Amino acid sequence: MISAEQLTIDHRLMHQALILARRGVLTTAPNPAVGCVLARGEQVVGEGWHQRAGQAHAEVNAINAAGCAAQGATAYVTLEPCSHFGRTAPCVDALIDAGVARVVVAMQDPNPQVAGKGIKRLQQAGIKVDVGILQSAAQALNPGFIHRMINQLPYVRVKLACSMDGKTALANGNSQWITSPQARSDVQYWRAHADAILTGADTVLIDNPRLTVRAGQWPASRTLPDPLPQPVRIIIDSQNRIHDDLALFEQPGPVWLVRIKETEASRHPHCHQILVKESASGKVDLHDAMLELALREINLIWTECGATLGGALLRQQLVSQVFLYQSNLVLGNDAQAMIQLPILEELSEALQLDIIDGRQVGRDRRLIGVPKYNR
Repeated sequence: MISAEQLTIDHRLMHQALILARRGVLTTAPNPAVGCVLARGEQVVGEGWHQRAGQAHAEVNAINAAGCAAQGATAYVTLEPCSHFGRTAPCVDALIDAGVARVVVAMQDPNPQVAGKGIKRLQQAGIKVDVGILQSAAQALNPGFIHRMINQLPYVRVKLACSMDGKTALANGNSQWITSPQARSDVQYWRAHADAILTGADTVLIDNPRLTVRAGQWPASRTLPDPLPQPVRIIIDSQNRIHDDLALFEQPGPVWLVRIKETEASRHPHCHQILVKESASGKVDLHDAMLELALREINLIWTECGATLGGALLRQQLVSQVFLYQSNLVLGNDAQAMIQLPILEELSEALQLDIIDGRQVGRDRRLIGVPKYNR
């Protein structure tokens, strides 16, 4: 039984480990962001966090910082230490060799290669292990990694921007700009948190976007990462319409074209085709596409697309969160709809969102909602 005094210490030091873990949120993909604190009682003797895939994990960095002071210390780790050989050696071996006396783990690793095995190895070595301190906060750090490990699918965020009356563009297609510069700046921040930015061929051909994270639009209230992460650009291209003479290909970084039939390879050196199943309607099977992206270690996808693709992702229950930026403009009945969904006969059939966050961004309102699917 952990005493109230020890529990207070455990919470404080795990909170410190979570702060360390957040330093790696933009850089560790496809790995999770993890932090570790080594302490003797209340005194911290070593700290570390995972900085980049292929580099040392948080536990190893903390042990190296602590040196011989790691002997007999308590390790506070935001995720269960790994017990398998991946890009690096198992962290449980490093903790055992360092002679730590106790390990406090925020959450069990959902990776089936690890799940519970790291904890068991530590216990077999005679190390006391406690699990579940600040678990919810640890889970919030790595939604994409956790979702992919449990569901074999990426965590998909769909970004929508609309007028006060739920429209995305005038009848003639003019949509620049419905939302404020502050809202567009906020989007850059969330783009950077994704492993990939997804859109459809229609959006690319009509708007000719770059789909990059832009330093010049980074929110002034947030620290600009260096280097600035650039997600993979992924285009759903059922009819093989994407060509090289687009702004996408003027930017460095990979572009993945998701198709149902292979075509002549692009001249762009970083362009790849991903072939997936064809749906009954002759388009890309979106569920199969997501399975393929998960196999390529895509944890979290930020989606900026038109009403058709956005509606299809929601209908197929592939969306984890909706980010809605709502402006103070009113565009009228003839303006274009935000999302395409089937005609409903009853209100009870309507898709519901649990709103988990709502705030003002410039002159706009940003809502974050979690779809309530009837699974």
